Amino acid sequence: MSRFLSARLSALTPYTPGEQPRERKYIKLNTNESPFPPSPKAIAAAAEAAESLQLYSDPTCHALVEQMAARYGVSPDEVLMTNGSDEVLNFAFMAFCDDEHPALFPDITYGFYKVFAALNRVPYRELPLREDFTVDLADYKKAAGTVFLANPNAPTGLALSTAEIEALLQANPDRIVVVDEAYVDFGGESCIPLIHKYENLLVTGTFSKSRSMAGARLGFGIANAALIRDLDTVKYSTNPYNVNRMTAAAGLGVLADEDYTQANCKAIIENRESAKTVLKTLGFEMTDSLGNFLFIRHPKRSGEEIYLALRERGILVRHFNQERIKEYNRVTVGTKAEMDALLLALTEIVR
Repeated sequence: MSRFLSARLSALTPYTPGEQPRERKYIKLNTNESPFPPSPKAIAAAAEAAESLQLYSDPTCHALVEQMAARYGVSPDEVLMTNGSDEVLNFAFMAFCDDEHPALFPDITYGFYKVFAALNRVPYRELPLREDFTVDLADYKKAAGTVFLANPNAPTGLALSTAEIEALLQANPDRIVVVDEAYVDFGGESCIPLIHKYENLLVTGTFSKSRSMAGARLGFGIANAALIRDLDTVKYSTNPYNVNRMTAAAGLGVLADEDYTQANCKAIIENRESAKTVLKTLGFEMTDSLGNFLFIRHPKRSGEEIYLALRERGILVRHFNQERIKEYNRVTVGTKAEMDALLLALTEIVR
């Protein structure tokens, strides 16, 4: 760090992205990307949009917002498009958290929540997950503050039902609940239908996972129109042209090819469930993940040992040093060929 860095940022611990190695080619199962390329319609639309890159993108994302509203059965003024879901989450920390409204989130969850809180000088509390990694909603019902819940959670993959989320919304109508649905398309229940019933609900999502657009950076928030106006205030005070032309066009292409998205999700779910079966025969223990990843450990091999052994064999998974989960590895679900290679490697390692 230089001597010029603001003192308030000198103690900031930034988010650590998943490993992106360049020294060799790996089977990459560490960053929860889709193993499938984007829809051909998305690629074609992005290529066409590239011919107009001398012009600013539409700050309102009008065409994309209209299609998203139609896709989710909401009004256009209930949709905000952002530069990845990280941006709308950051907007929520800025808009709905302060000294009187601290952020509340689990101790084991998406690592960026803690970073956003620190970056925006927001006090926060990490509420411990139960021993089985499930969320204890009673902790949130009696605590004051803005709630952030990844659902399904990461890295555990465990999900709350919409009924459970609804009970949380009812418990305190005077505080915001942000439900981060980055992985909902792989088996979770979306809370988007609840936005017309609860004015204190914000649902966020991404095109990175199920729609194969991690490299394009496209996310969204869906909530009642008043909350979207709040987030728009933050957006237009920071980065009005936040979604570039090619990304917006690719998003329209993806939305026009829903069958492609659903087929990919179906394949990932099938690969996840079949991998679970084999892993259990190898002695692995795991959560009942509803994400595009598995959260696994072996009673006779440390998490770090398995991570390093896989890396030596050309397979990357995500290992965490956090005390409660250091024996686990998060494994992105890939193609059938990639999962077969993973399972073969793990068979060699544990036997």
